[in-house]
Amino acid sequence: MAFKCTVPAVPTVQVDDANIRITRWDFAPGAVTGWHSHGWPYFVVLLTDGILRIHDGKEVHDNHLVAGQSYMRQAGVEHDVMNGSDHPLSFIEIEVKNPAAFAGTPGQG
Repeated sequence: MAFKCTVPAVPTVQVDDANIRITRWDFAPGAVTGWHSHGWPYFVVLLTDGILRIHDGKEVHDNHLVAGQSYMRQAGVEHDVMNGSDHPLSFIEIEVKNPAAFAGTPGQG
């Protein structure tokens, strides 16, 4: 199930290679991603304060987040995302296609 909205969120792919995909998402108030799932684990880092309204197919949850806040999800979770704020909202989404490529990377513990 998806939110009913005629305003799509705007994705801008910044990096897309064999190991990782990094996408900036920009949402006008009420904009949505559309119903989707991810093929890889992913991280989201908010660039602006706002409300991410998440529809998981059964329930809708409002998540009040602040710029710099992050979260991660496993692959395969179906959902739709809406900007529940009354102002534009942006975040960076980092999908990890090949975790083994980052094993032993400096800075990992």
